[in-house]
Amino acid sequence: IDWYCFLSLISLPKILNVFILRSRDYEGFLSSLLLPEEARRSSLALRAFNVELAQVKDSISQKTIGLMRMQFWQTAVEEIYRDDPPNQPVSTELWRAVRTHDLTKRWMLKIIAEREKDLDDRAYRNLQELETYSENTQSSLLYLLLECLGVKNVHADHAASHIGKAQGIVMCLRATPYYSSRRKVYLPMDICMLHEASQEDFIRGRQEKHIRDVVYDIASQAHVHLQHARSFSHMVPAAATPAFLQTVVLEDYLHKVRKADFDVFHKSLQNRNPLLPIQMYLRSWKKTY
Repeated sequence: IDWYCFLSLISLPKILNVFILRSRDYEGFLSSLLLPEEARRSSLALRAFNVELAQVKDSISQKTIGLMRMQFWQTAVEEIYRDDPPNQPVSTELWRAVRTHDLTKRWMLKIIAEREKDLDDRAYRNLQELETYSENTQSSLLYLLLECLGVKNVHADHAASHIGKAQGIVMCLRATPYYSSRRKVYLPMDICMLHEASQEDFIRGRQEKHIRDVVYDIASQAHVHLQHARSFSHMVPAAATPAFLQTVVLEDYLHKVRKADFDVFHKSLQNRNPLLPIQMYLRSWKKTY
C-alpha cells in the first residue's frame, strides 16, 4: 500500500500537503487511495478540507479565533463556486474537485456550520445531538464522495447517512482518552446520567462497570447504524461502495472495544491495526461495505 500511496501522490500538485492529511486522517487517506482514479484526487481534497475544519477546535485558545477561521472557509467555498478560489493549497484542490464533479455546495457549507457550532466546547446533551452532528459532518462528507463517484441513488444516500452517524459516534469514543487527558469530556450527557457517570470519572480514566456501561450504550448505537446501513446493501449500486470503505475502520474499533469489555481507555484501542490497509483493499475488491 505504501508504493501505491507513493505512485498516487506523484500526480498531485505540490501545493497540496498530502502528508499532513496522512498524519491527521490516515484511515481516510487510505480509503481515498482505493477509490477509482478519476475520484481519488478529489477525495483527497475533500478529506483535506475536512481535516482543516476538524483541527480548528483543538488549535485555538479563544472561540473568536475559531469563528474567524470558519468564516475564512465559508468565504473560500463561496469563492470556489464563483471560480475564484483563494490562493491556498486545499482551496485550490477543492476548486478542482468542484469543477470536475459538480459538487453540491450545501454539503460543504453544512460541514462548516456544524463545525462552527461545535466550537462551543461542551458535551453533547444527548445521543441524538451527537447523531445530528455526525450527520451534518461525516454523512455530508460521504454525500460529496458519492458525487465524486458519479453515484446518484437514494439507497446509497440512505447508507451514507447511517454510516456517517456510526462514524461520528465511533470518533467520539475514540477521542475520549485524548480529551479526558485534557480534562474535557464530550460524551452524551443523557447516557452518562443514565448510568450515574460523571465527567470526572472519565477525566480520571476510571474503568468501573458504570463507566463501561456508558461506552457500551454509545458503541451499541454505532453498531445499530452500521447494521442498518447494511440491511439494504443489495439495493446500493456497486459504484457507491468505495465511498464506504471506512466501515472497515468502524468494525475494527467496535470489535476491539467489545474485546476490551468496553473499557474505552484500554491500551489496545490506541494501537493502529497493521492489517487495516489489506482489509480495506479486500473490501474494495469485493465491492461491499
